[in-house]
Amino acid sequence: MAVKNFNPVTPSRRHMAVLDYAAVITTDKPEKSLVKGKKSTGGRNNYGRTTTRFRGAGNKRRYRMIDFVRAKEGVPAKVVSIEYDPNRTANIALLSYADGEKAYILAPVGLKVGDVVMNGPKAELKPGNSMKLRDIPVGINICCIELQPGNGAKLVRSAGQVATLRGKEETYAQIKLPSGEVRMLHLNCRAMIGQIGNLERMNVKLGKAGKKRYMGFRPHVRGVAMNPVDHPMGGGEGRTSGGGHPVSPWGVLAKGKRTRNPKKTSKNFIVERRKK
Repeated sequence: MAVKNFNPVTPSRRHMAVLDYAAVITTDKPEKSLVKGKKSTGGRNNYGRTTTRFRGAGNKRRYRMIDFVRAKEGVPAKVVSIEYDPNRTANIALLSYADGEKAYILAPVGLKVGDVVMNGPKAELKPGNSMKLRDIPVGINICCIELQPGNGAKLVRSAGQVATLRGKEETYAQIKLPSGEVRMLHLNCRAMIGQIGNLERMNVKLGKAGKKRYMGFRPHVRGVAMNPVDHPMGGGEGRTSGGGHPVSPWGVLAKGKRTRNPKKTSKNFIVERRKK
C-alpha cells in the first residue's frame, strides 16, 4: 500500500502522510452479518468516573467479528474482498467458504481478491492458510498464533508483524516473536502462514492534533507541566524536568520498573527474554 503525501497548503498538511487505500481496499461496505455495534466508554466506569485518563470522543465504530480460531478444516474459501478495519492496524479479508459460510480474517502480505485459502493439515504453505504448529515446517514465517490450543489467535496480530517457527520438540515448538522473545507453545496451537499486511502503516503521520481526537484520544498532559498539587513531578521554577525518577500521578515508578510477576507460571515457557 502506497503512502500519499500532500503539498503544504496548510500547517497540518505540511508533514501529513496517509495510506492510499484505493490501491488495496476493494470495498468500503462491511459484510452485514459479521458486524455488530461497539460502545465507547470514554475511559469512564459504570459510575461515570474517569478510570483511564486522556480518552474520550472519537468517531463511532462498528466491530468486525474476526475468525481468530480458524477451526473450519478442509473447506476451501475464496477471498471476496480486502477491507479496512477501524478497530485494528491490519486490513481484513472477507472469506466465502465453499459451503456458503462467510468469515473475516486478518489479511497477510500477498493475499488478493480471488485467492483460495484453507485451514487444516492438508492446506498448502502459502499466505492466509492456517494450520497447527505440528504441521508447519521449521523456519517458516507465521502470524496470528494461539497461546493455548483452541482459544484463538492472541499473538502477532498487528500490521507488519511476523514470527518465526524456530524449532520443534516432542510437545512444544519454539517461536521467535517480533519482540525478540523466544517462547515455547504447544504443537496443537494454530498459526497462519505469512506476515500480517499493511506494512506501510508505520510511515503514517497524522499531521495535526485533531486526527488524534478522531481516534478517541484526548490531549495527554505531561506531569512536569502540572502544578505540585496535581502531580509528583509538577512545579519548579522555569523549565524543570521533574527531578528524581519518573513516576505516575499516584507515585508508582515508571519507565523501567519491572512489573512482571516472578511467580507467573508462564515464565517456564520463555526460552529467551525479549531485548531491552
